[in-house]
Amino acid sequence: MKKILIAGIGNIFYGDDAFGCEVIRHLNRQPLPTGVSAIDFGIRSYDLACALMEDYDAVILVDAAGRGEKPGTVYLMEPEASRPDQFERVTVDAHAMNPVSVIQMAQSFGGVNTKLYLVGCEPAVLESHNGEMGLSPEILAAVPKAAELTTLLVKELLPHQEKTVTNLQAAVKE
Repeated sequence: MKKILIAGIGNIFYGDDAFGCEVIRHLNRQPLPTGVSAIDFGIRSYDLACALMEDYDAVILVDAAGRGEKPGTVYLMEPEASRPDQFERVTVDAHAMNPVSVIQMAQSFGGVNTKLYLVGCEPAVLESHNGEMGLSPEILAAVPKAAELTTLLVKELLPHQEKTVTNLQAAVKE
């Protein structure tokens, strides 16, 4: 049986940075297939780095990550954990989690031996100066789309599925 981890990343006090947390909450409203875990890691870098070293067949990271697209744009990437030299060095911040630094940390602990995916969303607001929590409207609207993309990816990764990651990337743009 395959084991898949869906890892939500984000800080609920930093506006759209809570995107990964919200997608996990959305996913956990429905039953997940056997062997699939959806966990909100929040800003717990060390916990996620340790989880990356566990015996998962795939890990899907879900995070707000800017690539210069329109806010609310959802995308799928396949980072290579086996090439830590491709990542720039980032220091660990106790109030945030950066997937790159988590992968580097896991590599320093002994390596990541699983296929990684990133379901990302272009953020609009990453800090709230007035103390309000919550996602901006564009990012809130992207949560169900990201949850659907993640669910499709999980189905693809399970043994009986035939879809390809390329088809999933096209599906998210529809």
